[in-house]
Amino acid sequence: MKNKSVLITGANIGLGKEVARQLALINETEKIYLGCRNAQKADEAKRELVSLTGRAIFEIVILDVSDPASVSAAVSGMKQPVDALILNAGGQGGKEPLAITSTGMTNIAATNLLGHVVLVDEMIKAGKLNNEVLYVSSEGARGIKGVMKKPNLKSNSVAEFVSVLDGSFSNPKFDGSEAYGYGYIKYIGALWTSANARKYPQIKFISISPGNTSGTAGYDNLPGMTKFLFKYLLAPIVMPLIGMIHSIQKGAARYVEALGNANLKSGMFYGSKDGKVTGAMVEQGTIFPEFRNITFQDNAYEALHSFIK
Repeated sequence: MKNKSVLITGANIGLGKEVARQLALINETEKIYLGCRNAQKADEAKRELVSLTGRAIFEIVILDVSDPASVSAAVSGMKQPVDALILNAGGQGGKEPLAITSTGMTNIAATNLLGHVVLVDEMIKAGKLNNEVLYVSSEGARGIKGVMKKPNLKSNSVAEFVSVLDGSFSNPKFDGSEAYGYGYIKYIGALWTSANARKYPQIKFISISPGNTSGTAGYDNLPGMTKFLFKYLLAPIVMPLIGMIHSIQKGAARYVEALGNANLKSGMFYGSKDGKVTGAMVEQGTIFPEFRNITFQDNAYEALHSFIK
């Protein structure tokens, strides 16, 4: 599968920017679309990427993945289809992760999922997506021992997924100790990706975790003391010593290695081995069988689309 053109969301910083750099170093890559919400930051990233790679193959697409209207406008403005789509934008949902957006989702859910759902739907409808979709998930979606509990859902029903997305789910209460429901949201995203694989068999859909990666903005919106500990003590000093974090280059390389990789099957979620957040990747259904449940996948798909007007 040849992916000559790729659109990356969240491409002006962190993993998105690094994967753009790595893809540009592959001769077969002809065009990279930088999906960004801020035009000034996008321009800065584009200039730096051209300088770093020596290739003027970058084009900016302005879109905000927490705003469906922004995503729809971006798709309408695309003149050519793309071969691959990397749904990289996400994070902890800003300073108010549990604040409710105009769509009814929490900030953290909207940032990680809503615009990506609209982007996939509208690109396929418009005939602007050729080959492959890579959704960026996290080992938190199946739990990380000693760090993040696995999602504790009773039914995995549409209603229960909706309660996670609108912040009303209360077992456990989504606060800083549960990373504002981050693992649950990435779990729903992986299920949605697998549902798409069955709905659109002509396009390959996979979920990939970059692993726990340094050099990203992932810790920026954690509660004060937790943020300080992670950014200035645990991430740069302690975690590398025990294999609990790797470089941004290695995290982005997982995306690059996944694109067009015939060994990775459509509808599956790949991440680190059980108890790990770095190192070799395995199919996550071997660790958390819920990922393979077709009913759960369809329920996640329906729950997400209930927020799209």
